[in-house]
Amino acid sequence: MSDRPTAIPTPDPAATTANATLVAPSGAPTTDTASVAASLPQAQLPPTAPVANVVAPQDLWERMQRGFAMPDLVDERVDYWERWYASRPDYLQRMTDRASKYLFHIVEELERRGLPLELALLPFIESAFNPQAVSRAKAAGMWQFMPATGRHFDLKQNLFRDDRRDVLASTRAALDYLQRLYQMFGDWHLALAAYNWGEGNVQRAVRRNADAGLATGYLDLRLPAETRDYVPKLQAMKNLVAGQRQTTMLPAIGNHPFFDTVRIERDIDVALIARLADISEADFRSLNPSHNKPVIMAAGTPEILLPWDNAVLFVQRLRQHDGPLASWTAWRVPKDMTAAEAARQLGWEEAALRQVNHIPPRMRLKAGATLLVPRDGRLDRDVPEHLADNAQLLLAPERAAVRTVQVRARAGDTLVSVARRHRVRVADLAAWNDLTPQARLRAGQTLRLQLPVKAAALARKKKHPGPTQARGTAAAQAGRSANPQHARAKKQMSRTAGASQRGQPSGDQKAVRVAQTPAAR
Repeated sequence: MSDRPTAIPTPDPAATTANATLVAPSGAPTTDTASVAASLPQAQLPPTAPVANVVAPQDLWERMQRGFAMPDLVDERVDYWERWYASRPDYLQRMTDRASKYLFHIVEELERRGLPLELALLPFIESAFNPQAVSRAKAAGMWQFMPATGRHFDLKQNLFRDDRRDVLASTRAALDYLQRLYQMFGDWHLALAAYNWGEGNVQRAVRRNADAGLATGYLDLRLPAETRDYVPKLQAMKNLVAGQRQTTMLPAIGNHPFFDTVRIERDIDVALIARLADISEADFRSLNPSHNKPVIMAAGTPEILLPWDNAVLFVQRLRQHDGPLASWTAWRVPKDMTAAEAARQLGWEEAALRQVNHIPPRMRLKAGATLLVPRDGRLDRDVPEHLADNAQLLLAPERAAVRTVQVRARAGDTLVSVARRHRVRVADLAAWNDLTPQARLRAGQTLRLQLPVKAAALARKKKHPGPTQARGTAAAQAGRSANPQHARAKKQMSRTAGASQRGQPSGDQKAVRVAQTPAAR
Protein backbone atom coordinates (compact mmCIF):
# COMPACT_ATOMS: atom_id res chain seq x y z
CA MET A 1 0.00 0.00 0.00
CA SER A 2 1.47 3.37 -0.90
CA ASP A 3 2.41 5.97 1.73
CA ARG A 4 1.50 8.75 -0.70
CA PRO A 5 -1.53 10.77 0.54
CA THR A 6 -4.75 10.17 -1.34
CA ALA A 7 -5.72 13.05 -3.65
CA ILE A 8 -9.16 14.48 -3.06
CA PRO A 9 -10.91 15.31 -6.37
CA THR A 10 -11.99 18.92 -6.93
CA PRO A 11 -15.76 19.27 -6.47
CA ASP A 12 -17.75 19.83 -9.63
CA PRO A 13 -19.86 23.00 -9.21
CA ALA A 14 -22.64 21.56 -11.34
CA ALA A 15 -22.71 18.36 -9.35
CA THR A 16 -22.58 20.30 -6.09
CA THR A 17 -25.51 22.42 -7.10
CA ALA A 18 -27.46 19.42 -8.23
CA ASN A 19 -26.81 17.44 -5.07
CA ALA A 20 -27.63 20.37 -2.83
CA THR A 21 -31.22 19.92 -3.81
CA LEU A 22 -31.39 16.25 -2.95
CA VAL A 23 -33.64 15.19 -0.10
CA ALA A 24 -32.73 12.10 1.94
CA PRO A 25 -35.30 9.32 1.97
CA SER A 26 -37.57 9.11 5.00
CA GLY A 27 -35.72 7.60 7.97
CA ALA A 28 -32.27 7.77 6.29
CA PRO A 29 -29.48 9.59 8.10
CA THR A 30 -28.67 12.96 6.62
CA THR A 31 -25.19 13.59 5.24
CA ASP A 32 -23.34 16.84 4.96
CA THR A 33 -23.65 18.23 1.43
CA ALA A 34 -20.00 19.14 1.18
CA SER A 35 -18.97 15.61 2.16
CA VAL A 36 -21.22 14.10 -0.50
CA ALA A 37 -19.84 16.45 -3.13
CA ALA A 38 -16.27 15.70 -2.11
CA SER A 39 -16.81 11.96 -2.47
CA LEU A 40 -18.03 12.23 -6.09
CA PRO A 41 -15.60 11.79 -8.99
CA GLN A 42 -14.72 14.92 -10.99
CA ALA A 43 -16.89 15.33 -14.10
CA GLN A 44 -15.22 16.03 -17.42
CA LEU A 45 -16.86 18.91 -19.29
CA PRO A 46 -17.10 18.60 -23.09
CA PRO A 47 -14.85 20.91 -25.07
CA THR A 48 -16.48 24.20 -25.96
CA ALA A 49 -17.56 24.36 -29.63
CA PRO A 50 -16.81 27.56 -31.50
CA VAL A 51 -19.84 29.79 -32.04
CA ALA A 52 -21.03 29.76 -35.67
CA ASN A 53 -20.69 33.08 -37.47
CA VAL A 54 -24.28 33.55 -38.74
CA VAL A 55 -24.54 36.12 -41.51
CA ALA A 56 -27.95 37.13 -42.81
CA PRO A 57 -28.41 36.57 -46.56
CA GLN A 58 -27.86 39.67 -48.64
CA ASP A 59 -31.06 39.16 -50.64
CA LEU A 60 -33.75 36.58 -51.36
CA TRP A 61 -31.66 34.85 -54.04
CA GLU A 62 -28.93 34.07 -51.51
CA ARG A 63 -31.49 32.85 -49.00
CA MET A 64 -32.94 30.52 -51.63
CA GLN A 65 -29.50 29.24 -52.61
CA ARG A 66 -28.84 28.22 -49.01
CA GLY A 67 -32.02 26.13 -49.09
CA PHE A 68 -31.41 24.29 -52.38
CA ALA A 69 -31.70 20.57 -51.59
CA MET A 70 -32.60 18.75 -54.82
CA PRO A 71 -29.98 16.70 -56.66
CA ASP A 72 -28.68 18.54 -59.71
CA LEU A 73 -29.81 17.33 -63.13
CA VAL A 74 -26.91 17.02 -65.58
CA ASP A 75 -28.11 17.02 -69.17
CA GLU A 76 -27.43 18.90 -72.39
CA ARG A 77 -30.94 20.37 -72.25
CA VAL A 78 -29.99 22.12 -69.01
CA ASP A 79 -27.12 23.85 -70.84
CA TYR A 80 -29.44 24.82 -73.69
CA TRP A 81 -32.04 26.45 -71.41
CA GLU A 82 -29.41 28.16 -69.29
CA ARG A 83 -28.04 29.82 -72.44
CA TRP A 84 -31.62 30.59 -73.57
CA TYR A 85 -32.47 32.46 -70.36
CA ALA A 86 -29.09 34.19 -70.16
CA SER A 87 -29.51 35.54 -73.70
CA ARG A 88 -32.84 37.19 -72.80
CA PRO A 89 -32.14 39.67 -69.99
CA ASP A 90 -35.33 41.65 -70.74
CA TYR A 91 -37.42 38.51 -70.28
CA LEU A 92 -35.66 37.73 -66.99
CA GLN A 93 -36.24 41.31 -65.86
CA ARG A 94 -40.00 41.10 -66.53
CA MET A 95 -40.31 37.75 -64.79
CA THR A 96 -38.31 38.94 -61.79
CA ASP A 97 -40.35 42.14 -61.49
CA ARG A 98 -43.51 40.05 -61.22
CA ALA A 99 -41.88 37.48 -58.92
CA SER A 100 -40.69 40.16 -56.49
CA LYS A 101 -44.26 40.54 -55.20
CA TYR A 102 -44.81 36.84 -54.42
CA LEU A 103 -41.45 35.09 -54.01
CA PHE A 104 -40.83 35.94 -50.34
CA HIS A 105 -44.16 34.37 -49.34
CA ILE A 106 -43.41 31.20 -51.33
CA VAL A 107 -39.94 30.86 -49.77
CA GLU A 108 -41.44 31.29 -46.30
CA GLU A 109 -44.02 28.57 -46.96
CA LEU A 110 -41.40 26.16 -48.33
CA GLU A 111 -39.15 26.66 -45.31
CA ARG A 112 -42.08 26.19 -42.96
CA ARG A 113 -42.83 22.82 -44.60
CA GLY A 114 -39.17 21.80 -44.87
CA LEU A 115 -39.29 21.54 -48.67
CA PRO A 116 -36.45 22.28 -51.13
CA LEU A 117 -36.33 25.96 -52.06
CA GLU A 118 -35.86 25.08 -55.75
CA LEU A 119 -39.65 24.70 -55.81
CA ALA A 120 -39.95 28.49 -55.41
CA LEU A 121 -38.59 28.74 -58.97
CA LEU A 122 -41.38 26.61 -60.44
CA PRO A 123 -43.72 29.54 -61.30
CA PHE A 124 -40.92 30.91 -63.52
CA ILE A 125 -41.36 27.77 -65.63
CA GLU A 126 -45.11 27.41 -65.33
CA SER A 127 -46.30 30.96 -65.97
CA ALA A 128 -43.35 33.39 -65.88
CA PHE A 129 -44.85 34.37 -62.49
CA ASN A 130 -47.96 35.78 -64.17
CA PRO A 131 -51.03 34.99 -62.01
CA GLN A 132 -53.33 35.87 -64.92
CA ALA A 133 -51.71 33.36 -67.29
CA VAL A 134 -54.06 30.86 -68.97
CA SER A 135 -52.75 27.96 -71.06
CA ARG A 136 -54.32 26.45 -74.17
CA ALA A 137 -55.53 23.60 -71.95
CA LYS A 138 -57.29 26.14 -69.63
CA ALA A 139 -54.77 25.86 -66.79
CA ALA A 140 -54.70 29.16 -64.89
CA GLY A 141 -52.65 31.11 -62.37
CA MET A 142 -48.94 31.29 -61.64
CA TRP A 143 -48.99 27.60 -60.57
CA GLN A 144 -51.12 26.65 -63.63
CA PHE A 145 -53.89 24.54 -62.11
CA MET A 146 -56.37 22.80 -64.41
CA PRO A 147 -60.02 23.37 -63.41
CA ALA A 148 -60.58 19.83 -62.10
CA THR A 149 -57.26 19.68 -60.23
CA GLY A 150 -57.99 23.07 -58.70
CA ARG A 151 -61.36 21.88 -57.41
CA HIS A 152 -59.69 18.77 -55.97
CA PHE A 153 -57.43 21.05 -53.90
CA ASP A 154 -60.34 23.27 -52.82
CA LEU A 155 -59.63 26.19 -55.16
CA LYS A 156 -63.00 27.87 -55.69
CA GLN A 157 -63.94 28.79 -59.26
CA ASN A 158 -67.16 30.75 -59.50
CA LEU A 159 -68.71 33.92 -60.87
CA PHE A 160 -66.87 36.21 -58.45
CA ARG A 161 -63.41 34.67 -58.12
CA ASP A 162 -61.01 32.01 -59.37
CA ASP A 163 -58.76 30.82 -56.56
CA ARG A 164 -56.38 29.21 -59.06
CA ARG A 165 -55.10 32.77 -59.48
CA ASP A 166 -55.11 33.59 -55.75
CA VAL A 167 -51.57 34.09 -54.42
CA LEU A 168 -52.08 32.43 -51.02
CA ALA A 169 -54.61 29.75 -51.97
CA SER A 170 -52.83 28.58 -55.13
CA THR A 171 -49.45 28.44 -53.37
CA ARG A 172 -50.95 26.36 -50.57
CA ALA A 173 -52.56 23.99 -53.10
CA ALA A 174 -49.41 23.71 -55.24
CA LEU A 175 -47.20 22.80 -52.28
CA ASP A 176 -49.80 20.29 -51.03
CA TYR A 177 -49.80 18.69 -54.47
CA LEU A 178 -46.00 18.63 -54.79
CA GLN A 179 -45.63 17.07 -51.36
CA ARG A 180 -48.12 14.37 -52.30
CA LEU A 181 -46.29 13.67 -55.57
CA TYR A 182 -42.94 13.36 -53.78
CA GLN A 183 -44.45 10.90 -51.32
CA MET A 184 -45.79 8.95 -54.29
CA PHE A 185 -42.54 8.77 -56.33
CA GLY A 186 -39.80 9.36 -53.72
CA ASP A 187 -37.92 11.39 -56.33
CA TRP A 188 -38.20 15.15 -56.87
CA HIS A 189 -37.49 14.97 -60.60
CA LEU A 190 -40.27 12.43 -61.12
CA ALA A 191 -42.57 14.44 -58.86
CA LEU A 192 -41.98 17.52 -61.03
CA ALA A 193 -42.60 15.52 -64.19
CA ALA A 194 -45.89 14.34 -62.68
CA TYR A 195 -46.85 17.92 -61.79
CA ASN A 196 -46.44 18.81 -65.47
CA TRP A 197 -47.66 15.65 -67.24
CA GLY A 198 -49.94 14.04 -64.65
CA GLU A 199 -49.18 11.43 -62.02
CA GLY A 200 -50.92 8.64 -63.91
CA ASN A 201 -48.86 9.23 -67.05
CA VAL A 202 -45.58 9.19 -65.13
CA GLN A 203 -46.59 6.05 -63.22
CA ARG A 204 -47.30 4.26 -66.51
CA ALA A 205 -43.98 5.43 -67.99
CA VAL A 206 -42.11 4.16 -64.92
CA ARG A 207 -43.96 0.84 -65.04
CA ARG A 208 -43.21 0.48 -68.76
CA ASN A 209 -39.48 0.89 -68.19
CA ALA A 210 -39.50 -1.39 -65.14
CA ASP A 211 -41.28 -4.13 -67.09
CA ALA A 212 -38.66 -3.83 -69.83
CA GLY A 213 -35.80 -4.03 -67.34
CA LEU A 214 -34.80 -0.40 -67.96
CA ALA A 215 -33.85 2.34 -65.52
CA THR A 216 -36.75 4.43 -64.21
CA GLY A 217 -35.12 7.80 -63.56
CA TYR A 218 -36.37 11.05 -65.07
CA LEU A 219 -33.84 11.02 -67.91
CA ASP A 220 -34.58 7.34 -68.67
CA LEU A 221 -38.33 7.70 -69.33
CA ARG A 222 -40.08 8.37 -72.60
CA LEU A 223 -41.72 11.74 -71.98
CA PRO A 224 -43.50 14.30 -74.15
CA ALA A 225 -41.35 17.21 -75.32
CA GLU A 226 -42.76 19.70 -72.81
CA THR A 227 -42.11 17.36 -69.86
CA ARG A 228 -38.61 16.48 -71.15
CA ASP A 229 -37.75 20.17 -70.96
CA TYR A 230 -39.60 20.86 -67.70
CA VAL A 231 -36.96 19.84 -65.14
CA PRO A 232 -34.05 21.10 -67.30
CA LYS A 233 -35.69 24.55 -67.33
CA LEU A 234 -35.96 24.49 -63.54
CA GLN A 235 -32.34 23.36 -63.23
CA ALA A 236 -31.27 26.17 -65.59
CA MET A 237 -33.02 28.76 -63.39
CA LYS A 238 -31.42 27.17 -60.31
CA ASN A 239 -27.98 27.50 -61.95
CA LEU A 240 -28.63 31.19 -62.68
CA VAL A 241 -29.61 31.79 -59.06
CA ALA A 242 -26.60 29.82 -57.80
CA GLY A 243 -24.27 31.97 -59.90
CA GLN A 244 -26.07 35.22 -59.10
CA ARG A 245 -23.33 36.70 -56.92
CA GLN A 246 -20.79 36.26 -59.71
CA THR A 247 -22.89 37.24 -62.74
CA THR A 248 -25.64 39.54 -61.34
CA MET A 249 -27.82 38.15 -64.11
CA LEU A 250 -31.01 38.44 -62.03
CA PRO A 251 -32.30 41.72 -60.56
CA ALA A 252 -32.01 41.80 -56.77
CA ILE A 253 -35.07 40.96 -54.63
CA GLY A 254 -35.05 42.08 -51.01
CA ASN A 255 -35.28 39.46 -48.29
CA HIS A 256 -38.43 40.93 -46.78
CA PRO A 257 -42.19 40.63 -47.34
CA PHE A 258 -43.79 42.67 -50.11
CA PHE A 259 -47.40 42.45 -48.91
CA ASP A 260 -49.46 42.01 -45.78
CA THR A 261 -52.88 40.42 -45.27
CA VAL A 262 -55.80 42.56 -44.12
CA ARG A 263 -59.10 41.17 -42.88
CA ILE A 264 -62.36 42.65 -44.13
CA GLU A 265 -65.73 42.14 -42.49
CA ARG A 266 -68.07 43.79 -45.02
CA ASP A 267 -68.38 43.75 -48.80
CA ILE A 268 -66.29 46.57 -50.23
CA ASP A 269 -65.69 48.04 -53.69
CA VAL A 270 -62.28 47.56 -55.28
CA ALA A 271 -62.22 51.27 -56.16
CA LEU A 272 -62.71 52.20 -52.50
CA ILE A 273 -59.96 49.80 -51.35
CA ALA A 274 -57.53 51.34 -53.84
CA ARG A 275 -58.44 54.88 -52.76
CA LEU A 276 -58.12 54.17 -49.02
CA ALA A 277 -54.83 52.29 -49.50
CA ASP A 278 -53.46 54.96 -51.86
CA ILE A 279 -52.68 52.47 -54.64
CA SER A 280 -54.00 51.98 -58.16
CA GLU A 281 -56.66 49.39 -58.94
CA ALA A 282 -54.10 47.66 -61.18
CA ASP A 283 -51.71 47.30 -58.22
CA PHE A 284 -54.53 45.93 -56.07
CA ARG A 285 -55.47 43.34 -58.70
CA SER A 286 -51.83 42.27 -59.13
CA LEU A 287 -51.88 41.14 -55.47
CA ASN A 288 -55.49 39.91 -55.58
CA PRO A 289 -55.69 38.45 -59.10
CA SER A 290 -58.44 35.95 -58.29
CA HIS A 291 -61.08 38.71 -58.27
CA ASN A 292 -62.59 39.83 -61.56
CA LYS A 293 -65.51 41.92 -60.30
CA PRO A 294 -65.66 45.51 -59.00
CA VAL A 295 -66.52 44.36 -55.46
CA ILE A 296 -64.92 42.00 -52.89
CA MET A 297 -67.35 39.75 -51.01
CA ALA A 298 -66.29 39.40 -47.40
CA ALA A 299 -68.21 36.13 -46.96
CA GLY A 300 -66.08 34.46 -49.63
CA THR A 301 -62.83 36.42 -49.28
CA PRO A 302 -62.31 37.60 -45.70
CA GLU A 303 -58.69 38.59 -46.43
CA ILE A 304 -57.12 40.82 -49.06
CA LEU A 305 -53.45 41.51 -49.80
CA LEU A 306 -51.99 45.02 -49.83
CA PRO A 307 -48.43 46.33 -50.11
CA TRP A 308 -46.83 46.29 -46.67
CA ASP A 309 -46.88 50.02 -45.87
CA ASN A 310 -50.18 50.63 -47.66
CA ALA A 311 -51.89 47.96 -45.55
CA VAL A 312 -51.34 50.07 -42.42
CA LEU A 313 -52.67 53.16 -44.18
CA PHE A 314 -55.75 51.27 -45.41
CA VAL A 315 -56.68 50.03 -41.92
CA GLN A 316 -56.36 53.54 -40.48
CA ARG A 317 -58.48 55.16 -43.19
CA LEU A 318 -61.09 52.39 -43.13
CA ARG A 319 -61.76 53.11 -39.44
CA GLN A 320 -62.40 56.75 -40.28
CA HIS A 321 -64.62 56.04 -43.32
CA ASP A 322 -68.35 56.47 -42.55
CA GLY A 323 -69.87 56.23 -46.05
CA PRO A 324 -71.13 53.14 -47.90
CA LEU A 325 -68.52 50.44 -48.56
CA ALA A 326 -70.08 48.62 -51.52
CA SER A 327 -72.22 49.71 -54.44
CA TRP A 328 -72.76 46.19 -55.82
CA THR A 329 -74.52 43.06 -54.65
CA ALA A 330 -75.67 39.71 -56.06
CA TRP A 331 -79.11 38.74 -57.37
CA ARG A 332 -80.25 35.19 -58.11
CA VAL A 333 -82.44 34.78 -61.22
CA PRO A 334 -85.81 33.35 -60.07
CA LYS A 335 -86.80 31.72 -63.40
CA ASP A 336 -85.65 31.34 -66.99
CA MET A 337 -85.65 34.75 -68.64
CA THR A 338 -83.91 36.88 -71.21
CA ALA A 339 -81.36 39.52 -70.29
CA ALA A 340 -83.88 42.17 -71.34
CA GLU A 341 -86.49 40.77 -68.96
CA ALA A 342 -83.97 40.66 -66.11
CA ALA A 343 -82.92 44.25 -66.81
CA ARG A 344 -86.53 45.44 -66.74
CA GLN A 345 -87.14 43.64 -63.45
CA LEU A 346 -84.04 45.26 -61.94
CA GLY A 347 -84.70 48.69 -63.43
CA TRP A 348 -81.35 48.60 -65.26
CA GLU A 349 -80.24 48.92 -68.87
CA GLU A 350 -79.83 45.63 -70.71
CA ALA A 351 -76.50 46.68 -72.26
CA ALA A 352 -75.04 47.45 -68.82
CA LEU A 353 -76.35 44.17 -67.38
CA ARG A 354 -74.72 42.22 -70.22
CA GLN A 355 -71.42 44.08 -69.97
CA VAL A 356 -70.92 43.73 -66.21
CA ASN A 357 -71.91 40.05 -66.18
CA HIS A 358 -70.35 39.07 -69.53
CA ILE A 359 -73.62 37.74 -71.00
CA PRO A 360 -73.05 36.89 -74.69
CA PRO A 361 -75.60 37.83 -77.38
CA ARG A 362 -78.43 35.41 -78.11
CA MET A 363 -78.12 33.77 -74.69
CA ARG A 364 -80.83 33.68 -72.03
CA LEU A 365 -80.50 33.34 -68.26
CA LYS A 366 -81.45 30.09 -66.56
CA ALA A 367 -83.17 29.87 -63.20
CA GLY A 368 -80.60 29.91 -60.39
CA ALA A 369 -78.07 32.02 -62.28
CA THR A 370 -76.39 34.75 -60.22
CA LEU A 371 -75.88 38.29 -61.48
CA LEU A 372 -73.86 41.19 -60.14
CA VAL A 373 -76.22 44.16 -59.86
CA PRO A 374 -76.16 47.66 -58.34
CA ARG A 375 -77.39 48.06 -54.79
CA ASP A 376 -80.68 49.82 -54.29
CA GLY A 377 -83.41 49.87 -51.67
CA ARG A 378 -84.55 46.30 -52.42
CA LEU A 379 -81.08 44.82 -52.86
CA ASP A 380 -79.00 46.72 -50.34
CA ARG A 381 -77.23 43.86 -48.53
CA ASP A 382 -73.91 42.01 -48.39
CA VAL A 383 -73.65 38.85 -50.45
CA PRO A 384 -74.29 35.71 -48.33
CA GLU A 385 -71.65 33.00 -48.10
CA HIS A 386 -73.49 30.41 -50.21
CA LEU A 387 -73.61 32.85 -53.13
CA ALA A 388 -70.10 34.22 -52.62
CA ASP A 389 -68.68 30.68 -52.77
CA ASN A 390 -70.93 29.01 -55.33
CA ALA A 391 -72.36 31.68 -57.67
CA GLN A 392 -72.50 30.64 -61.33
CA LEU A 393 -73.67 32.35 -64.50
CA LEU A 394 -76.06 29.77 -66.00
CA LEU A 395 -76.91 30.41 -69.66
CA ALA A 396 -78.81 28.71 -72.46
CA PRO A 397 -79.26 29.64 -76.13
CA GLU A 398 -82.24 31.89 -76.78
CA ARG A 399 -85.09 29.98 -78.41
CA ALA A 400 -86.34 31.45 -81.68
CA ALA A 401 -90.00 32.52 -81.70
CA VAL A 402 -92.02 29.60 -83.11
CA ARG A 403 -95.62 29.07 -84.14
CA THR A 404 -97.55 25.86 -84.67
CA VAL A 405 -99.04 25.46 -88.16
CA GLN A 406 -100.96 22.64 -89.80
CA VAL A 407 -100.27 21.24 -93.25
CA ARG A 408 -101.84 18.40 -95.22
CA ALA A 409 -99.88 15.49 -96.61
CA ARG A 410 -99.94 15.04 -100.36
CA ALA A 411 -100.40 11.76 -102.18
CA GLY A 412 -97.22 9.71 -101.82
CA ASP A 413 -95.85 11.88 -99.01
CA THR A 414 -93.71 10.47 -96.21
CA LEU A 415 -92.45 12.14 -93.08
CA VAL A 416 -89.10 12.49 -94.83
CA SER A 417 -90.56 14.37 -97.79
CA VAL A 418 -92.72 16.63 -95.61
CA ALA A 419 -89.73 17.39 -93.32
CA ARG A 420 -87.55 18.18 -96.32
CA ARG A 421 -90.21 20.43 -97.82
CA HIS A 422 -90.52 22.50 -94.64
CA ARG A 423 -86.84 22.25 -93.63
CA VAL A 424 -87.32 20.53 -90.29
CA ARG A 425 -85.87 17.35 -88.82
CA VAL A 426 -87.74 14.09 -89.34
CA ALA A 427 -87.40 13.24 -85.63
CA ASP A 428 -88.93 16.58 -84.65
CA LEU A 429 -91.81 16.21 -87.12
CA ALA A 430 -92.54 12.72 -85.79
CA ALA A 431 -92.44 13.94 -82.17
CA TRP A 432 -94.78 16.88 -82.88
CA ASN A 433 -97.37 14.46 -84.30
CA ASP A 434 -96.86 11.47 -81.97
CA LEU A 435 -95.67 9.33 -84.88
CA THR A 436 -92.68 7.10 -85.49
CA PRO A 437 -90.20 8.30 -88.14
CA GLN A 438 -91.25 5.33 -90.34
CA ALA A 439 -95.01 6.05 -90.09
CA ARG A 440 -96.97 5.95 -93.39
CA LEU A 441 -99.05 8.98 -94.33
CA ARG A 442 -102.32 9.12 -96.22
CA ALA A 443 -103.21 11.86 -98.64
CA GLY A 444 -104.87 14.77 -96.86
CA GLN A 445 -103.63 13.77 -93.41
CA THR A 446 -103.13 16.81 -91.15
CA LEU A 447 -99.65 17.31 -89.68
CA ARG A 448 -98.54 19.85 -87.06
CA LEU A 449 -95.27 21.74 -87.50
CA GLN A 450 -93.50 24.10 -85.13
CA LEU A 451 -91.78 26.63 -87.32
CA PRO A 452 -90.02 29.97 -86.77
CA VAL A 453 -92.47 32.83 -87.22
CA LYS A 454 -91.30 33.76 -90.75
CA ALA A 455 -91.33 30.17 -91.96
CA ALA A 456 -94.75 29.65 -90.39
CA ALA A 457 -96.10 32.67 -92.28
CA LEU A 458 -94.78 31.30 -95.57
CA ALA A 459 -96.33 27.91 -94.87
CA ARG A 460 -99.71 29.49 -94.16
CA LYS A 461 -99.47 31.59 -97.33
CA LYS A 462 -98.89 28.46 -99.40
CA LYS A 463 -101.85 26.75 -97.73
CA HIS A 464 -104.24 29.77 -97.81
CA PRO A 465 -103.29 32.23 -100.60
CA GLY A 466 -104.41 35.84 -100.10
CA PRO A 467 -107.42 37.28 -101.97
CA THR A 468 -105.34 39.31 -104.45
CA GLN A 469 -103.14 36.34 -105.26
CA ALA A 470 -106.20 34.09 -105.56
CA ARG A 471 -108.04 36.45 -107.93
CA GLY A 472 -105.00 36.85 -110.12
CA THR A 473 -104.44 33.12 -110.33
CA ALA A 474 -108.11 32.39 -111.09
CA ALA A 475 -108.32 35.09 -113.77
CA ALA A 476 -105.22 33.81 -115.48
CA GLN A 477 -106.53 30.26 -115.48
CA ALA A 478 -109.96 31.40 -116.75
CA GLY A 479 -108.39 33.50 -119.52
CA ARG A 480 -106.29 30.65 -120.78
CA SER A 481 -109.21 28.22 -120.87
CA ALA A 482 -111.87 30.65 -122.24
CA ASN A 483 -109.87 32.25 -125.06
CA PRO A 484 -107.61 29.77 -126.83
CA GLN A 485 -107.17 32.22 -129.74
CA HIS A 486 -105.66 34.74 -127.34
CA ALA A 487 -103.27 32.06 -126.12
CA ARG A 488 -102.17 31.28 -129.70
CA ALA A 489 -101.63 35.01 -130.41
CA LYS A 490 -99.52 35.34 -127.25
CA LYS A 491 -97.45 32.35 -128.33
CA GLN A 492 -96.86 33.89 -131.75
CA MET A 493 -95.76 37.18 -130.16
CA SER A 494 -93.31 35.26 -128.04
CA ARG A 495 -91.80 33.58 -131.12
CA THR A 496 -91.55 36.96 -132.87
CA ALA A 497 -89.73 38.49 -129.94
CA GLY A 498 -87.34 35.56 -129.80
CA ALA A 499 -86.50 35.81 -133.46
CA SER A 500 -85.86 39.55 -133.10
CA GLN A 501 -83.49 38.95 -130.23
CA ARG A 502 -81.51 36.46 -132.34
CA GLY A 503 -81.09 39.09 -135.10
CA GLN A 504 -83.49 37.30 -137.57
CA PRO A 505 -86.20 39.49 -139.17
CA SER A 506 -89.74 38.52 -138.44
CA GLY A 507 -92.41 38.12 -141.14
CA ASP A 508 -93.68 41.68 -140.55
CA GLN A 509 -90.17 43.08 -140.73
CA LYS A 510 -89.61 41.30 -144.09
CA ALA A 511 -92.83 42.82 -145.49
CA VAL A 512 -91.74 46.30 -144.46
CA ARG A 513 -88.40 45.85 -146.20
CA VAL A 514 -90.03 44.66 -149.44
CA ALA A 515 -92.42 47.62 -149.43
CA GLN A 516 -89.63 50.11 -148.79
CA THR A 517 -87.22 48.77 -151.41
CA PRO A 518 -88.67 50.57 -154.56
CA ALA A 519 -88.89 53.88 -152.74
CA ALA A 520 -85.41 53.46 -151.49
CA ARG A 521 -84.20 53.00 -155.03
